[in-house]
Amino acid sequence: MDTSGMKLKEIEAILFPPDGAEPAQDFIESCRLDARQGAQRLMRRYDKEQAERARVAALYAFENAAAVEGFELVAGVDEAGRGPLAGPVSVAAVILPHGLFLPKLNDSKKLSPKVRDELYDEIQAKAIAVSSVLVDAKTIDRVNIYQATMNGMYEAIFGLDPQPQKVLIDAVQLEKLPMPEESIIKGDAKSASIAAASIIAKVTRDRLMMEYDKAFPEYGFAQHKGYGTAEHLAALKKYGPCPIHRQSFEPIRSMVGWMEDVATEGEVN
Repeated sequence: MDTSGMKLKEIEAILFPPDGAEPAQDFIESCRLDARQGAQRLMRRYDKEQAERARVAALYAFENAAAVEGFELVAGVDEAGRGPLAGPVSVAAVILPHGLFLPKLNDSKKLSPKVRDELYDEIQAKAIAVSSVLVDAKTIDRVNIYQATMNGMYEAIFGLDPQPQKVLIDAVQLEKLPMPEESIIKGDAKSASIAAASIIAKVTRDRLMMEYDKAFPEYGFAQHKGYGTAEHLAALKKYGPCPIHRQSFEPIRSMVGWMEDVATEGEVN
């Protein structure tokens, strides 16, 4: 086969079909021999996409292993926001179709906000099921961050429709689930489903913190999303904690204790 007589648009349509079908091998080899600069640019783009497809396909190793065990519906679960001084912890659970190609899919921490937003929309549109849960600061203070995260994970999983037959979780074990579960260390970088859940959790939380920034503009939540940056700590020192701050977290815990001591002394005097 000789592609040198074909228009570049025709070659592009065959190399990158809307349905993702793989072009015939002899066509690909002919494109590699096509000396035109435009044809070579298309081949570089094709090779880059193939490498990305292979990378994303490798993220389905745990899901594929579960399918071999007979589990067709596999959910990934992850959280965002365990460490911040303010705002909720966000938890998500996602069931993806087998082998769904989501370009750039990865641990949410490794992605830019723009790519996260794009993937968030694509996951919401193409996933079999998505469930998202926010556990607020007051609950975190009452039960502690670890328990709040665990509770959120159970709620997110039970919120999936259909229910998963197996659950993959990033570095946490949920022993009270009615279905099999598997804890994977750094699972958001190893499992497609967990990576998708990490993106849903992260984007959901970030968008909420942007809204909180409008209600409490003095803290800079739009920039640091509640994490303990120098800017955030300076605002805390100047204004004290606001209603979405986690009072069980330092330095807020000491600040709140100091404020209570001052109030008590005032009552005594």
